[in-house]
Amino acid sequence: MRWALVRVCLAVTTMVVVAFAVPLGLVIKEMARDRAFSNAERTAAAIGPTLSITTDRDELARALATAQTGAEDRISVYVPAAGQNPEIRLGRRRVPADKLDINRARADEVPGGSVWLQPIAVSTGKIAVVEVYVPEAEVGNGVTTAWLVLAGVGIALVIGSVAVADRLGVRMVQPAQRLVSAAHELGEGRLGARVPEDGPTELRLAAVAFNSMADQVVQLLANERELAADLSHRLRTPLTVLRLNAASLGTGAAAEQTRAAVEQLEREVDTIIRTARDAKPRTAAAGPGAGCDAAEVIRERMDFWSALAEDEGRKVRVAGIDRPVRLPVARGELVAALDALLGNVFRHTPEGTAFAVDVHSGEDAVIVLVSDAGPGILDPEAAMARGRGSGSDGSTGLGLDIVRRLAESTGGDVRIGSSVLGGTEVRIWVQLGGRGPLPGRRGPGHRGRGRERKGLVPTFNRSRSLP
Repeated sequence: MRWALVRVCLAVTTMVVVAFAVPLGLVIKEMARDRAFSNAERTAAAIGPTLSITTDRDELARALATAQTGAEDRISVYVPAAGQNPEIRLGRRRVPADKLDINRARADEVPGGSVWLQPIAVSTGKIAVVEVYVPEAEVGNGVTTAWLVLAGVGIALVIGSVAVADRLGVRMVQPAQRLVSAAHELGEGRLGARVPEDGPTELRLAAVAFNSMADQVVQLLANERELAADLSHRLRTPLTVLRLNAASLGTGAAAEQTRAAVEQLEREVDTIIRTARDAKPRTAAAGPGAGCDAAEVIRERMDFWSALAEDEGRKVRVAGIDRPVRLPVARGELVAALDALLGNVFRHTPEGTAFAVDVHSGEDAVIVLVSDAGPGILDPEAAMARGRGSGSDGSTGLGLDIVRRLAESTGGDVRIGSSVLGGTEVRIWVQLGGRGPLPGRRGPGHRGRGRERKGLVPTFNRSRSLP
């Protein structure tokens, strides 16, 4: 592109210079010729007054000597004979006598240059002719110098245009080269490759588009990894059931093999989750008409978990699901969030620990509370950080992150506090109306709401009892 621009500019500038310089050179040559003949005409006119007054040879000779210019004889005078007056010829004549019978001034070509013939009427009634010789060197005086100057100016213009075109080419090529280099880097897997957004407008827009595309690629890859981690985490629910069932098999080789297989499967799932790379939340606000009945989903999931709770001697309490509670979230997302919280209860609290699920509906939000009587969470902020977990076996830190993303997709949030049962209480605040994530969120556990919503439970610590 750079050299193509230089060649185009070179060709265009050369044509422009030729188009202007050649006619200008011809005009200068014609002006030099006109100047030379104008000088000859003025010289001839200087003899005119003397010829008008007298045809005396001596007087004409003196006038001729006075008007003579240059080292050589350039002026001659021819007066034809009239009556008693003889023919007069003064100076060096270069035009034959038969061509001197003229009525008007004219220029004739002669060897070595040109002559200017100026007819003048004399007192005898005849027409005298003043001949002024103009050498070829005088006709072209200054033309060569002018042409050299024009050639120099033209060459300077061509060189200057080539230099400017080269700089413009560099300015255009360098951003394009950076774009190509970044594309190669991105293709080789270096996802941090970006292009400076500078240069001409078109290339700057191309750089902006490339950077946006690279960001989208990174986000898509991260979302795929996050999806793999979340799907793997959902496997922990049936794994918990298998582990509990395997624990009730008693002793024996088959029972030990079953428990070992379940433990190995849990370790493999944990490895998959930890290997998956973090990415930014991919959950988006549900569109108009989308959502599910939270009461129905909670009843279904509690039917599933109640069997395990009965086997482990856990007391269960469910409230607030006697009427439909519509949430603007997908059913699968709500199921995953509830399974993650209830799975944590079974996984991280001793057998026999009671837990409860409460639903509180308001005008613009719904709160789902999952509480237990376990040992509690020492560091809620760390628990809400995706991928960190508690550091114990079977803890990947993705369960609460799934819950958090579900709440934030509606503009709500998740808070962790102390339950009146003595353990942990996780509150899921789901915003109604599909207004999307709240601006300026400060991350997990953020308590920046100035007040509680109307009609909702204001605090974590409320009096309640298990059946």
